[in-house]
Amino acid sequence: MRLNSLGDFKRLEAILRNTLGSSSRTIIIPAGTCGRASGADDLVRAVREEILRNGLGEQLGVRVTGCHGFCEMEPSLLIKPEGTFYPRVKGPDAGRIVEAAARGEVVEALVWADSVSGRPVPCQNDVPFFRKQVRTILSRNEQVDPLRVETYIAAGGYAALMKALERGDPGWVVNEVKSSGLRGRGGAGFPTGLKWELLAKQPNAKGKYLVCNADEGDPGAYMDRSVLEGNPHSIIEGMMIGAFATGASEGIMYIRNEYPLAIKHVLTALEQARELGLLGPDILGTGRSFDIRVVQGAGAFVCGEETALIHSIEGKMGEPRQRPPYPIQQGIHGRPTAINNVETLANIPLIISGGAEAFAKTGTPGNSGTKIFSLVGKIKNTGLVEVPMGTTIKTIVYEIGGGPAGKGRIKAVQTGGPSGGCIPAHLFDLAIDYDSLAKAGSIMGSGGMIVMDENTCMVDIAKYFMGFLKGESCGKCFSCRKGTQRMYEILDDISAGRGTLGQIDLLEELALTVKDTTMCGLGQTAANPVLSMLRHFRDECRRHVSDKRCDAFLCGELVGAACQTACPLETPPWRYVALIEKGEYEEAYRVIREANPFPAVSARVCDRKCERRCKLGTTGGEPVAIRALKRFVTDRVKPSVCLPTPPVGANGRSAKVAVVGAGPAGLSVAHYLSLLGHQVTIFEAEQTPGGMLTSCIPAYRLPREVVHKEIASLLTDTIELQCGVRLGSDFTVDSLFEEGFKAVFLAMGADKSWRLDLEGEGFEGVYSSMAFLKAFNLRGEELARGRVAVIGGGNSAVDAARVAIRQKAVESVTLLYRRTCVEMPAYAEEVDAAIEEGIQLETLVSPVRIRYIEAAVKEGVHVETLVHPVKIHSQNGRLAGIDCIRNTLGDIDSSGRGRPVPIPGTEFRVPLDTLIVAIGERPDSDCLAAMGVSVEKDGRVAVDSATLRTSRPGVFAGGDLVSGPNTVVDAIAAGKAAAKAIDRYLRGVDLREPARGSLPEGYLAPSCFESVNDEDAVRMEPPAIPVEARKKCFAEVEMSYPEKAAVREARRCLRCDLRFTRPDEAQPAACAAAERERV
Repeated sequence: MRLNSLGDFKRLEAILRNTLGSSSRTIIIPAGTCGRASGADDLVRAVREEILRNGLGEQLGVRVTGCHGFCEMEPSLLIKPEGTFYPRVKGPDAGRIVEAAARGEVVEALVWADSVSGRPVPCQNDVPFFRKQVRTILSRNEQVDPLRVETYIAAGGYAALMKALERGDPGWVVNEVKSSGLRGRGGAGFPTGLKWELLAKQPNAKGKYLVCNADEGDPGAYMDRSVLEGNPHSIIEGMMIGAFATGASEGIMYIRNEYPLAIKHVLTALEQARELGLLGPDILGTGRSFDIRVVQGAGAFVCGEETALIHSIEGKMGEPRQRPPYPIQQGIHGRPTAINNVETLANIPLIISGGAEAFAKTGTPGNSGTKIFSLVGKIKNTGLVEVPMGTTIKTIVYEIGGGPAGKGRIKAVQTGGPSGGCIPAHLFDLAIDYDSLAKAGSIMGSGGMIVMDENTCMVDIAKYFMGFLKGESCGKCFSCRKGTQRMYEILDDISAGRGTLGQIDLLEELALTVKDTTMCGLGQTAANPVLSMLRHFRDECRRHVSDKRCDAFLCGELVGAACQTACPLETPPWRYVALIEKGEYEEAYRVIREANPFPAVSARVCDRKCERRCKLGTTGGEPVAIRALKRFVTDRVKPSVCLPTPPVGANGRSAKVAVVGAGPAGLSVAHYLSLLGHQVTIFEAEQTPGGMLTSCIPAYRLPREVVHKEIASLLTDTIELQCGVRLGSDFTVDSLFEEGFKAVFLAMGADKSWRLDLEGEGFEGVYSSMAFLKAFNLRGEELARGRVAVIGGGNSAVDAARVAIRQKAVESVTLLYRRTCVEMPAYAEEVDAAIEEGIQLETLVSPVRIRYIEAAVKEGVHVETLVHPVKIHSQNGRLAGIDCIRNTLGDIDSSGRGRPVPIPGTEFRVPLDTLIVAIGERPDSDCLAAMGVSVEKDGRVAVDSATLRTSRPGVFAGGDLVSGPNTVVDAIAAGKAAAKAIDRYLRGVDLREPARGSLPEGYLAPSCFESVNDEDAVRMEPPAIPVEARKKCFAEVEMSYPEKAAVREARRCLRCDLRFTRPDEAQPAACAAAERERV
């Protein structure tokens, strides 16, 4: 049916609004490319079958639409008019949803659930992903079936065009667009109204072109595709209004060939528009003519540049040309041409129908309206996000995106695609607009936003984009063609460990040259990924060169076997795991002991950095249980099989060194210095050595006999131990030098607890976690009684709770934490075991399974989250209880977690007999400043990170005294590193050792076996003694693997070392012979 007048259109519009609005309730199914990839087509069939089967056609309508934006949750359903949102709907659930929708009910089990409270959130607008958005463009996708023009007209489509045609004044349209402040959404941000005004002023003798640039080439960007797929008529209407305003006679949609669904929907929409008389000659009887054709691009990135795009439309090679003349003067076939982006044109009907003034109220001055971003990467909620210009990156990433997808903290976002740059997390308060992004070293681009966490290497990202750009360069400009290639080569050298510091400077100089000397906009911005990386992450780049380290564990030639590189002690887990598989347990023990003076201790309390980086775990499986395999070896093999020997190059010259503190850092530095031939005296304030190993870590995690045996094995004739002497009161740094010590190593740890700063903290029954743990672990005193509360969520809090619940006079233990269980910094397995032993659970966390919370319930400790103490009550000078207030989580703080915000009116009282404060520890270093040692505000000693040298010559420091509360393995590693630096100091050579990589060395033939069962691929958890057997006792909870289980677990190792080690000529034959003998 062809419409011949504006009146015909209005009559059709009225009919469609009445007929298509007759269904009282509609089930809307998004079926864009993302939805179809997730099963939306099957869901459409299932819903329609359910409606037919139950005879609900009169009550329920079905509308198949394009993408709604929440791609992570596809396939999904939206029930209108209520706005009920069902994410990730499975076919079998379609029947329940259809039946509930017919009754006007909600299936609460299938709607969105709040991630903290577990509360169902039925309404789409209340879901955090949607709540902060202003969806002026994307919301229209919900109202339109892209294959039915009737739905677009019924939803108000083409009304803006009718308004413009009725006015009959092209100048008014241009002025409205100018007044709206709309800037081009394709990247450059040129004012759209000004561009149209310039085109309107061009002579029209040979005709003019209006082009829609839908060549969306940025990796990770798909905004334009989704708008074209979901609402193609909005783009057609925008182009028709533009043609009316500028006098353009022909329109072209340039769409990349990789968008088949978008092309299909656009071609269908164009045909429908022609049939209605909205396109072609004499549009609606107005005498105006305009038509649009589709040109499919080959997907070349350079064709996003307007002059290259014009060449491609003309059938020529897509490469830029010099300007002027500008396309607005001389474009396609020499005729005036204006090019607008998809999203720009989608905004035009909104401006004309709603008015420029209303449009300009959204956003910020100079950056009006909304912007669609494709939010992808290491983010919990991926999808399309539409927000007002000026919205901060923090709002998009944390409030809409939901924060990191995994445990890694978010590190940066890349905006603007290959031509953009990376913005670090500390700049996330930046308001997103064209100008602010440019100042930060990036660009808006088409709207891609790739979120990166701490597992992303910024050198690797820059290298990736340089690889993309050098491949996509048209080659016309020498500086772009060779500059991008050379930048890629330098980045490749840096990521492979071949780079030099001079190359970093050369890289920056080269990037600036490319920026200043290339012809087109794409070439001029090609250096942005490199320049932003050097601007914001230069230190990370320098570490690749100076330290031969990639902190993200991505640059393979620097990482080697990730388990080995992740270990602070540089132990090669791959080697001892492979030896366990072969049954060579003594050799496996030697591998562990050569790198680690505390093998049995670390087999129990190591924080397992190796497992967090295990390739098996980072690629979707469960990591190899490396610590448990280490425990298997250290329990099975006698330490005497590996007696430590002085390292090659030991100087043989003896000097006296004083070590203050007999914790893992102090004992380690003493051990390695003694092997280097030095005489060491250790001064310990407590009556027994061990530091955190004996005073803080409970015996059920680390039996005392294990600690004492390993400490005894380290105390040789060249090491003297003096206990019960304290720095500051019994001796000073000055007195040590006066006694003839040539160097001093400070390792007093961090055992001074932070206070709550509440009145009454000195009452009887209130203890710091360190005082409580030391009283029991060192002196056997049971301070807890009756009703006990522990404030905190770290390891010391959990240790205190587990120790308290084992004490005889204790009735119950409650753990109070100001955030949710998800944010608790304590080791998961420790909280897990704690609650297994009796710590009751009463949290506000989601009912979604959290392993360590489930286990914690069994242990008996009561966990109360999102609370904060505000007042302490006493009776007769003794603790009687505390007042608390409930929190909610607010803005993200520097730790990457939500900031606790008190909720007024939620105060409550907890009756108590014992309160243990475990909100953190700091070093007790107050005396050091007077001894010439520089101390930070939080009590940590300031050192050179590479040499551990303090501000006073001859004095070194390490462990928790420098880092703050840290792990046992990190403390051992600090002692090991300090021994090397102190030895070099005593020998009078440069303290800094040349950097070397940590690649696997020494080929170890892999074992051969015919097949692996599915059950053999599952991680074997070590056995533990039953919960009932360990309550009220301090027996070690975790046990060692049986031999068969250990071998099976070792077999799961992927042997990443084999990429870097090769057999010599004799080894293949020997390996073959060994395998024949084994068979």
